[in-house]
Amino acid sequence: MKLTSLSLSLAILLFVKTNTNAQSRNAEVDDKIKQVENNLIPDIQTGNDGPTNITDRMAMYKVHGVSIAVIHNYKIEWAKGYGFADDSLKIPVTTQTLFQAASISKSINSVGVMKLVQDKKIDLYADINTYLTTWRFPYDSVSKNKKISVANLLSHTAGLTVHGFGGYEKGEAIPTITQILDGKKPANSDAIRSMFEPGIRSEYSGGGITISQLIVMDVTRQPYDKFMYDNVLKPFGMTSSTYAQPPVNVKSELLATAYRVDGSAIKGKYHIYPEQAAAGLWTNPTDLSRYIIETQLALQGKSNKVLNQQFTKLRLTPYIDKNAALGVFIDSLQDGTKYFGHGGANEGFRCQYYGSLEGGNGVVVMVNSDHGGIMNEIVNSVAKVYGFTGLNRSKVRKVVAVADSVLQSYTGKYELAPNFILTITREGNNLFGQATGQGKVQLFPETQSKFFLKVVDAQIEFIKNDKGIITKATLFQNGTRDAKKIE
Repeated sequence: MKLTSLSLSLAILLFVKTNTNAQSRNAEVDDKIKQVENNLIPDIQTGNDGPTNITDRMAMYKVHGVSIAVIHNYKIEWAKGYGFADDSLKIPVTTQTLFQAASISKSINSVGVMKLVQDKKIDLYADINTYLTTWRFPYDSVSKNKKISVANLLSHTAGLTVHGFGGYEKGEAIPTITQILDGKKPANSDAIRSMFEPGIRSEYSGGGITISQLIVMDVTRQPYDKFMYDNVLKPFGMTSSTYAQPPVNVKSELLATAYRVDGSAIKGKYHIYPEQAAAGLWTNPTDLSRYIIETQLALQGKSNKVLNQQFTKLRLTPYIDKNAALGVFIDSLQDGTKYFGHGGANEGFRCQYYGSLEGGNGVVVMVNSDHGGIMNEIVNSVAKVYGFTGLNRSKVRKVVAVADSVLQSYTGKYELAPNFILTITREGNNLFGQATGQGKVQLFPETQSKFFLKVVDAQIEFIKNDKGIITKATLFQNGTRDAKKIE
């Protein structure tokens, strides 16, 4: 992408000195902040990518606002906002600014569901229809007479459809949760049904998390956002956060405006997500840090504001595969270091958090943009400055030359999952990929058939059949996934 104008860069500079923690920081922490701000490193380097500063990268990515929190030794060491929550009104990002947490909502949702399990109101391994009263999951031959459990929903092992949701513009009709589950208008997503039998592998499904939302409502007989605030957000100290969609009793200037990759605002400033458990949380890095710290302390048996040690351990234990736990993903490094975390992508928002299972370290980054490339660079910088083992994911790769005719043969549409399509296009001698609901990213060739992304640690390999025709693409990112070429 091209750099934005000098005036935008200067405007961003004017607002990097925003609110931080109310407590005064010492000189050592201030120095670390400066180091983090000036050591952004791409996930993938091609040999000539040196450290850059956060202001320049915001301008390059056309990201208007960034919010960061760093956790060190079970405490929020610092939190800071950069740029604008609303560019047109010149409202700066502060540590109080709320962003849509997108799929990070699933992590906090799992705490609420596990609270019901801990209180013996739900059996984690029972058939979900045991608890659904306002709607029933319609089992069919695809599920092969196997029942779906709450554990399956939270770990994405239920074999269900609907990867994610697009939300609704302000003024559009908002569907009920049962209309969403059945894919009936005004819902803009497909019905949530079995894609394969439950319990055989993890396949990400926002649809399954939405079923867990209805279970919470049916079991507690409360609105989802009220139950979550009273039983999870408030006990955690996340009192600025809300699952209400749209937010109520929140000053408009505290809500970040959502922006596209070109820097233009989303119509109506943000979308509304009735799929609250999967995508509906409004929060900030400071509040999310409180959740992370409480999880870390509960895991050590040193706190139990919501979940005790037993159920915290259970929530952080991968279920069926090695990565997907109950509402979180576990990164296990070769030296034994482990992190729990989750990313998020709503229309006009991107976010990511990591918390160490030991030592009380972590980082949260949120941006009001469809372009999340800067987040990984910030995480890499934090990891480098603080010595957080394993979180600096930056790698060096070499780029090779590929003929235009070969690049052209890779263009088309590849189905990663039902209604989740990877579109490959060519512009000159460059190849680009764009997944459903995400921004377009450049693909860099490391062999004649295998390409890598710079914005995340991912690779795509194009596969031919015995006639030399491209039939599928294999995505390498936290495992492998084949995508059949459909056009």
